[in-house]
Amino acid sequence: MNETTSHISVMVQEVVAALSPRDGDVMVDGTFGGGGYSRALLRSARCSVYGIDRDPSAIARAASIVREFPGRLTLISGTFGAMVQLLAAQGVDAVDGIALDLGMSSDQLEEAERGFSFQADGPLDMRMGSTGISAEGIVNTYSEQALAGIFYVYGEEERSHAIARAIVAARAKGPITRTLELANICAKAIGRGANGIHPATRTFQALRIYVNDELGELARGLSAAEQLLRPGGRLAVVSFHSLEDRMVKRFLQERSGRVVHASRHLPPRASNGPAASFEVTAKRAIAPSKVEITRNPRARSAKLRSATRTAAPAIPFDAVAAGVLPEMRA
Repeated sequence: MNETTSHISVMVQEVVAALSPRDGDVMVDGTFGGGGYSRALLRSARCSVYGIDRDPSAIARAASIVREFPGRLTLISGTFGAMVQLLAAQGVDAVDGIALDLGMSSDQLEEAERGFSFQADGPLDMRMGSTGISAEGIVNTYSEQALAGIFYVYGEEERSHAIARAIVAARAKGPITRTLELANICAKAIGRGANGIHPATRTFQALRIYVNDELGELARGLSAAEQLLRPGGRLAVVSFHSLEDRMVKRFLQERSGRVVHASRHLPPRASNGPAASFEVTAKRAIAPSKVEITRNPRARSAKLRSATRTAAPAIPFDAVAAGVLPEMRA
């Protein structure tokens, strides 16, 4: 079992400050990854942590952290969107804090065989778990129109149609099975941009989000957090691109009793809907410091949003209103 990890959790101090763990608290690290948040929470107070991850390799690498905090860290294999059910199986129905880090783990990116990176050759997989359709299956079977839709919606790729046409033309000669093969197709289709961003960046992001239903998972996770957190419980979410951050922002606006006004030049108005279930900690997202970005360049796009649970009951979550994008079809 390999217990080493190269992943550096982003804004650890800020996340711990937002969650403010106290002795006896029950905390959830919904995206355990390399265990950075869990370790920091466990060191900051005599609390207990439930670490959830859908990636079996993340759970396998965590034995040293479990030994470091005997009886205080419980690892659960599964998705954070199902944390209500996963924690119920552990006899837990309410918690004091939940951390969600929506970024890719460095360990996943550096394992070429996982198929997440366009900079290292590997099988075109991209599944964080071991079930469901892979990126290879999508690239080789979805229609040109469906591929273009995925790249545009989930990757915000303006040249989505050009890339989709190139993929369909390439697969007519044989199946596309490798990451560098797809990366080269993207590069030939749209050329290398002047901004230094690799031409396959948005395409790979879109496929990864789609393969793992990451936006749907986030919607389910936010709703689950609302159900699990006790009054006074804290939620901290770190996102890395605009689709995720937009969803978190809209969810917290809705749940804090604030709705966006039709004009961005006017202040938000109070909602006449259900009582606010969250109080937003800060109006603006927190960004990493320049020092952290220098030390860990992958932190540069991160945003932290946090909120405190009120005593109001949880209400059904309108995922579409919160920013979940429409399902793409083959």
